[in-house]
Amino acid sequence: MHWPAVCESREGGVPHRGRGRNRTVPPSFRIAVLGAQGVGKTAIVQRFLHDDYSEVVVSSKTRRVHISAAVLNGHVHDLQITDYPAISSFPVSSLQEWSDVCCRGIRSAHVYVLVYDICCFDSFEYVKTMRQQILETRVMGSGETPILIVGNKRDLQRGRVIPRHSVSDLVRKSWKCGYVECSAKFNWHILLLFGEALRSMGCARCKHVHATIRFQRALRRERCVLM
Repeated sequence: MHWPAVCESREGGVPHRGRGRNRTVPPSFRIAVLGAQGVGKTAIVQRFLHDDYSEVVVSSKTRRVHISAAVLNGHVHDLQITDYPAISSFPVSSLQEWSDVCCRGIRSAHVYVLVYDICCFDSFEYVKTMRQQILETRVMGSGETPILIVGNKRDLQRGRVIPRHSVSDLVRKSWKCGYVECSAKFNWHILLLFGEALRSMGCARCKHVHATIRFQRALRRERCVLM
């Protein structure tokens, strides 16, 4: 399935010498998925990678690193998706980041996907706090690291605690972040979510504005590492 994107990133590629010419290995993209416990972070990642969903809620205190792939304008990019447990605060330094095994690699992400449960006000407050801490502590190169806010459990729409238009206006107009609502249970807007994540990375890392994104599960077997 094809998704329009704002750009194709070639920055950070590794030169590779082929026969008689230099080639550039496309850079990998690192996505950090964060949120309070029980919002469905793992369910979203599992649905995206395996088209699988389970009603069983598994509480984890470890981070899970998944390796998949995405195709941007014909170039295959490694896609590293890290599913982080609910952390108490965003690490303010690299020293703090690497001293806590649950936070390792979090400051080097190319995009942050902050997930909340549309039926839980506290989970939105967690996202609000985490976003502010990222802005206060995170510096990446010459530009800002994009943040995508995700409202999960859209299938439980009747239990929503904050009107959608209120959240959307706050996130898009005041926070200047992307906003997507999805349902991991019914596989609604899951591909759209990750397409938006890659598009936001393109905005931050590239100057060109035309590209096509295609997710490839078949190209490489997805790998998961528990850390």
